Amino acid sequence: MRRFLLCFNWVSFFAMIGLIAVGAMALHSAGEARESAVFADKWIEMLCTAAFGLVCYFILSYVDYRTVLTYFSAPAYLMAVFFLVLVLVCGTEQFGGKRWLWFFQPSEVSKICVIAFLSALFGCAEEKFKGHFGFRGFLLAALLAGVPAVLILMEPDLGTTLTLVPAVTVILLASGVWRKGFVVLLAVGCVCMAAVLAAVYEAEKPNVPQERKEAILKYVPLRPHQVERVKTFLFPETDAMDSGYNLRQARMAIGAGGVMGKGFKKGDSIRRQLLPPMGCMNDFIFCIWAEEMGFLRGSLLLLGLFAALVFSVAWTAVITPDPAGRILALGVATLIFAHVYVNIGMCIGLVPITGLPLPFLSLGRTFLVVVMCALGLVQSVSLHREDKK
Repeated sequence: MRRFLLCFNWVSFFAMIGLIAVGAMALHSAGEARESAVFADKWIEMLCTAAFGLVCYFILSYVDYRTVLTYFSAPAYLMAVFFLVLVLVCGTEQFGGKRWLWFFQPSEVSKICVIAFLSALFGCAEEKFKGHFGFRGFLLAALLAGVPAVLILMEPDLGTTLTLVPAVTVILLASGVWRKGFVVLLAVGCVCMAAVLAAVYEAEKPNVPQERKEAILKYVPLRPHQVERVKTFLFPETDAMDSGYNLRQARMAIGAGGVMGKGFKKGDSIRRQLLPPMGCMNDFIFCIWAEEMGFLRGSLLLLGLFAALVFSVAWTAVITPDPAGRILALGVATLIFAHVYVNIGMCIGLVPITGLPLPFLSLGRTFLVVVMCALGLVQSVSLHREDKK
C-alpha cells in the first residue's frame, strides 16, 4: 500500500477527475439549452461513460503495462485496422463521412492502438539497437502509422489523422529512429505546409481573377471544403456571415465571458443559437464554458487542469527507466496536447476549424473511454516503473 501511495501519479488522476467534472457541467448547460429534450441528459450519459472508463483505467493501472504491450498491442493494432476497413464498408454515415461502426468510432480507438504498438516495437528493441534504428526503422514506423492514417482519411476525417502526426513524431524522436534524416524530413514537411498556406492565401485573397485562382488551387492537395476552412483561417473577416460565421461567433462568445463570466447556464451563444447546436456540445464546447464561467473561473481553470494532466504524464516518462514506458507516456501526453491545442486553437483562430473533440468536455463516448484507457496505461508505467522486467 505504501508503494502504491508513493508511486501513484495523483496529479494526473485528480486532473482527470477535475476535467470530467468540468465536462459534465459544460454538457449539462449546453444540453439544457437544446430544443430536443434528448440532449438534456447527455451529461448523465457522459458521467456513466466516465464511470466505465474509470473501471478500465484502474484495471489497466493494476496490470503491468509491459504485459499489455508485449501480448496485446499487436493484436489490438490489427483489430483497429480491421475495424477501420469495416467502417468504410458498412459504417454509419454522418455529416458526410463514415466514422461510426455500431456504437463506437474505430478511428478514435486506433490512436491508442498505434501509440501502444509503436511503443512496444521500439521500446523493447531500443537496447539491442542502442537507440539507432536507421532508415528501415523509419519506413517500418511510417508503414504502421500510415495504414490507419490513410484509412481514417478515407472516411474522411482529416482532424483525427493530424493528431496522429505529432504523437508518432515524438515517439520516433524519443526512440532514436533515423534522427538526422527525420529532422530533415520534418523540416521539409513544415516547408510544404507553409507552401500550401501561401498558395491558398495567394488564390483566395481579394480581387484575384477566377482563372488565376483555379490555376493555383489545382496544385493544392486539399479538398474544396478544406480549402474553404483554410481560407476562413487566413481571412476570417471576408465572409463573416457565411464560412467565417462560426469562428466569428466563437470569438465573440469567449470575449463575452469577460473575466468572471455570465454565470452557469446563462450564456447567450447556445441559448440564442448563435453557434451550431451540435457544435456547442462538441467542437465549440470550450466557447460555452469560457462564456459562462469567464477567464478566471473558466478558461484559466480549464487550461490549468490540462497543463497539470499533460505535464504529469510527461513527468512519468522522465522518471521511468524503461524505454517502452517512456515512449508510451510521451505518445499519450502528445496526443492529449494535440487535441487540446487544435480544439481551443480553432475556437480563437490559431488554427483552421476542424472537427476535433476537446478531451473530457466534448460529447463523445468512444474518445472519452480511449483517453481514460491511455491514462490508465500511463498510470501503470508510474506504478510498475521499479518492477524488474
